[in-house]
Amino acid sequence: MGVINLSDWQGRGLVSYKLSFLGAAGTVTGSKYLLQTPDHRILIDCGLFQGFKQLRERNWKPFSVDPASIDAVLLTHAHLDHSGYVPALIRDGFKGPVLSTHATLKLCELLLPDSGYLMEADARYAKRKGYSKHKSPRPLYTQADAKTALKSFRPVPFQEPAEVTRDCKAIFRPMGHILGASSIELQCGDMKIVFSGDIGRYGSATMVDPVPVPEADYIVTESTYGNRHHGEADPESVLEDVVGRTVRRGGSVIIPSFAIGRAQTLLYHLGQLRQQGRLPQIPIYLDSPMAVNASSIFCDHLGEHRLTEKQCRDACGIAEYVREAEDSKQLNRSAMPKIIISASGMATGGRILHHLKHYAPSHRNTIILAGFQAGGTRGAALRDGATELKIHGSYIPIRAEVAQLDMLSAHAEQDELLRWLEGFQSSPRQVFVTHGEPSASDTLRHLVTERLGWNARVPEHAEEVVLS
Repeated sequence: MGVINLSDWQGRGLVSYKLSFLGAAGTVTGSKYLLQTPDHRILIDCGLFQGFKQLRERNWKPFSVDPASIDAVLLTHAHLDHSGYVPALIRDGFKGPVLSTHATLKLCELLLPDSGYLMEADARYAKRKGYSKHKSPRPLYTQADAKTALKSFRPVPFQEPAEVTRDCKAIFRPMGHILGASSIELQCGDMKIVFSGDIGRYGSATMVDPVPVPEADYIVTESTYGNRHHGEADPESVLEDVVGRTVRRGGSVIIPSFAIGRAQTLLYHLGQLRQQGRLPQIPIYLDSPMAVNASSIFCDHLGEHRLTEKQCRDACGIAEYVREAEDSKQLNRSAMPKIIISASGMATGGRILHHLKHYAPSHRNTIILAGFQAGGTRGAALRDGATELKIHGSYIPIRAEVAQLDMLSAHAEQDELLRWLEGFQSSPRQVFVTHGEPSASDTLRHLVTERLGWNARVPEHAEEVVLS
């Protein structure tokens, strides 16, 4: 027995568990899954929609249920497409705990206030420049909202059962996507459902392998790269080649990077190249106060990644940290070749936009895309060969070289997604394939059905199913 019709369920007089896909269905953003037991409501992930305008507009719609009726929120990891809606949910009435791993809390202490700050800054800038259709643009939430939300977090250790509600408990297992990232096994009565969160890479230079889960009645899995492979290229060799040819042109390398996870991996690989004498003697700048702080947190959580304390300190010490806005602007006034790593990773906001405005119009420079670029983002436009980008209300010509380094992605590729699923020791009743663009999700669904022989389907946005 798997997913059944609600009327059939009620007619049998059985206990009802309902799962609603409120985000990350048909898209890679806005992860939100609402599990309803006979007595409680639990939200697994609480992310922002990003990318296409029609997706971002969902952030502004009233939540599907009264936030006050939700008993608990569980976060798989700190990235904003999984955590970034928490301040709005709490502002609008949610009173329960937000459960996450300790590292996820530490990273959310950076990400969420920064998100609120940028939303406020973007609203002010839009009003001043007059490029918003609203007379008085307002942020989705404020920095103060985010700081208030952090008071609701309750950190839990990896691998130990944590009580969520009277009838449900959860186990967070390491997934290696970023620091603190986990899958979540949620057991409510006799029903066990596992949410993969974002699945990391196997054999990563910096992060641990995803930990398998023994069994589940239902699995909700991501499928970001469900139809793709990252290739066998060595990331350090590719970085060496890209940086070398850019410097020979007299140009600079600009890397939009997630401040958490990707920035630290990039620093590690650049550090290895520098130690081996394979990197030109040009300065490396980490132009993101959040990435600077995240690097410190990374080094404080030894044992949750592969690096020793020395390796961690060496990697994080290779770059010159840029904290102040004026120092960030100064980088664009120097014509000397350099490497600038700056957030955000898909060029949706932050300091990277100012660097793109300055460096993208010149053929001497290179823009490196070091991870997944969601549809509708500037990063996706660059990936797809855009000749101009709209930034701060103006169109900027793109003449710089654009290099995509998928092998640096923190997301599992197709074979690695299947490898994690194969770790289950028995067949689930149903696999729900989510967190992917339609072609990626459907490809993985087909593979799960054909190779593993499991029931699998791709749910639609806002779909509600009943679990047996």
